[in-house]
Amino acid sequence: MIIDRKLKFALIGCGRIFERHLQAVQAHSDRIELIGVCDTQPTALQMAVAKTGVPGYSSLTQLLSQTDTDIVVLCTPSGIHSEQTIQCAQAGRHVMTEKPMATRWIDGKRMVQACDQAGVQLFVIKQNRRNPSLQLLRTAIQKKRFGRIYLVNLNVFWTRPQSYYDQAAWRGTWEFDGGAFMNQASHYVDLLDWLIGPIESVQAYTATLARHIEVEDTGVANIRWRSGTLGSVNVTMLTYPKNLEGSITILGETGTVKVGGVAVNDIQHWEFAESDEDDAKIQTASYATTSVYGLGHPLYYDNIIKVLRGEEPPETDGREGLRSLEILIAIYLSARDGKRVSLPLEY
Repeated sequence: MIIDRKLKFALIGCGRIFERHLQAVQAHSDRIELIGVCDTQPTALQMAVAKTGVPGYSSLTQLLSQTDTDIVVLCTPSGIHSEQTIQCAQAGRHVMTEKPMATRWIDGKRMVQACDQAGVQLFVIKQNRRNPSLQLLRTAIQKKRFGRIYLVNLNVFWTRPQSYYDQAAWRGTWEFDGGAFMNQASHYVDLLDWLIGPIESVQAYTATLARHIEVEDTGVANIRWRSGTLGSVNVTMLTYPKNLEGSITILGETGTVKVGGVAVNDIQHWEFAESDEDDAKIQTASYATTSVYGLGHPLYYDNIIKVLRGEEPPETDGREGLRSLEILIAIYLSARDGKRVSLPLEY
């Protein structure tokens, strides 16, 4: 526990998601301080140093050896999260990693094992869970307001032009990035387990229809939960002309809800057989945004701070991160082999 001083954070990777993390750090400046930034690209590093006013490091090795940071935040390509996590753990540092925690099942397990052995915390960012709209939906599920849940539909209709993938050589690759499911829809796949429960099996198709990349730009998956609930996931990065929808719809015995918007930020339908005091919270739970990232990063950081100060348990540790990674890997195995894939992947 660290309770006698501010927590020391270091941000690794100064690209697209860096700004979100910087804002989260600044939002909690009373309890944490940024002591370093790191990027292998000189231009990106120079810009981050100028923006933050903290020292910059050209490698993770250099940062770990020259700082006493308490936690390292990985905003780097997904395919290198595992090696970086293991390196940080062996150096005795806690780790927070962006989604997905890894692009391979075995790498995700290695990350958890390394942090266990080193006695450090591993956090996997799931900021959408903190959306007020989804918090209200989860409470309704926990109160069993839906009765038996029959059908679930999840849509991620966004757009990523070719110029997005051309920004860096690692984008759109199997090794470092993953496709529309693994990268862009990762937080939405997380909702399948977090909200509805353990999955029994998946059957999926993926396709690369328009972008010049290794991975899929479009995919669909059918889901069967252990409870018997059925569902589907529809994902594309080809929506014209801009991001259209990030939504989840739940149809139950005594309730129907759709949370939509571009980032599950807007409660668009809310109807139950019996009323509840939570029904008055619909308007305040919805919020306007044009960002697919939502508003959850500062709220997620709050939990991390409290965990390291011994005030709360972690909401999404490494093992929780493995739950959505397992679903993603099952989707890819199903699409590759043309067959239904059962979970868990191994016993």
